[in-house]
Amino acid sequence: MAIFVVLSNLTDEGRKTIKKHPERIKEVNKEIETMGVKILAQYAVLGPYDFVNILEAPDSEAVCRLAIEMGSRGTLQTMTMAAIPIDKFISSLT
Repeated sequence: MAIFVVLSNLTDEGRKTIKKHPERIKEVNKEIETMGVKILAQYAVLGPYDFVNILEAPDSEAVCRLAIEMGSRGTLQTMTMAAIPIDKFISSLT
């Protein structure tokens, strides 16, 4: 399984939804799990992004499908980065 960092920003529509129904965040998390992607950690953050999610997925294609599905709803925009565990990264250099 691969690890990914997903930074996301709510759109105006997304902010309205979360304000009215904050529990929607947990509902979406359950939907994500049904797509074969596991949420390892999730944080609401201050700064240029609204959320940071650490995901585990079988491959980058699964995360691409997730990003398209979530983005097509019009409630958030994402930036996804593949993450390599540091020990694996170090061993790849030798």
